[in-house]
Amino acid sequence: MVIGKHRPSRIVVDQTAIYQNIANEKARLTDKTELFMVVKANAYGHGLLQVAATALRAGATGFCVAILDEALALREAGFNQPILVLGITEPQYAALLAVNHISATVGSLTWLKTAQGFLENEHVTTPLAVHLGLDTGMGRIGFQTPDQLATAVAYLKTAKQFELEGIFTHFSKADSADTEYFEQQLKKWRAFMAVVPDRPKYVHVSNTATSLWHDACNGNLIRFGVGGYGLNPSGVELEPPFVLHPAMRLESRAVFVKALKAGQSVSYGATYTAQEDEWVATVPIGYADGYRRQLQGFHVLVDGQYCEIIGRICMDQLMIRLPHEYPVGTLVTLVGEDYGQTISLQEIADYCGTIHYEIACGFSERLPRFYQN
Repeated sequence: MVIGKHRPSRIVVDQTAIYQNIANEKARLTDKTELFMVVKANAYGHGLLQVAATALRAGATGFCVAILDEALALREAGFNQPILVLGITEPQYAALLAVNHISATVGSLTWLKTAQGFLENEHVTTPLAVHLGLDTGMGRIGFQTPDQLATAVAYLKTAKQFELEGIFTHFSKADSADTEYFEQQLKKWRAFMAVVPDRPKYVHVSNTATSLWHDACNGNLIRFGVGGYGLNPSGVELEPPFVLHPAMRLESRAVFVKALKAGQSVSYGATYTAQEDEWVATVPIGYADGYRRQLQGFHVLVDGQYCEIIGRICMDQLMIRLPHEYPVGTLVTLVGEDYGQTISLQEIADYCGTIHYEIACGFSERLPRFYQN
């Protein structure tokens, strides 16, 4: 992906905000509970390596990623802390995991047996650390029954190619005021753990939402994700126990300003026609950057004033209606604060009918990331 270094559209990441969010969560944990920062999907769009460095300064002791390549990127950049790949990695990469000291999520006995064959064939002497994932109701990956888990634990006791480092699950409704399904998952978790007499190093169930609103379940490790970026995992349903500081700002500048006459139209399909004479600015950002086409009719901030996005958002550009003439080069804020007014990722997500996770992760690498504080 080519990074757009020679246009004014960019993401600005407030590293102090990320630091504060992690430090505030760390302050709520016991001395025996570690915090692994979840930096998958380019750190939720904020930048993998920079966020990882900030997280360590704030007290994180390890990382969680979604895929092996993200873990390898951390290793190649010199991060030697524990890394857990939360998704299923194909067993033929077991040796690559082991020699790079990257922990694998395992959800079946079949995976273990297949991976063991690869480790033997490649004469790997470093045991592969594994975390057994349990499906207590997420319905995604993991062992399905306590009997399956017990069989896997027994298998690992005799398989010298592995180290049982952790056991975990993922709660799907920890961010809801309705706790019925959460309680069902918790009951299943306890049934699973009843067949594990010897606990591994890490026993963990807490994503951001669980740690924020069900911290009695934290165990000795939490996987701190979206909260670290200052985003409320419940959207607006629940109030977090401390202030979350959003870390992402998206900004650009007007590259063209014109007077639009009444009756003239804007963009593909001529879906917007001026009802009166008005000033219009063109902003060099579009859906190829992850600024979604559904945001036609939404707004940006110019000089602390909300300005409507008019006409269809193009692949690389969009147009906004100005309150009056502004010069080329005027700052346009798409996410963040401008003169006391704010546009949040949550507002954008609500307008698009989705969640702020998707909006943040969707901003493409064509948008350069700049880091402040």
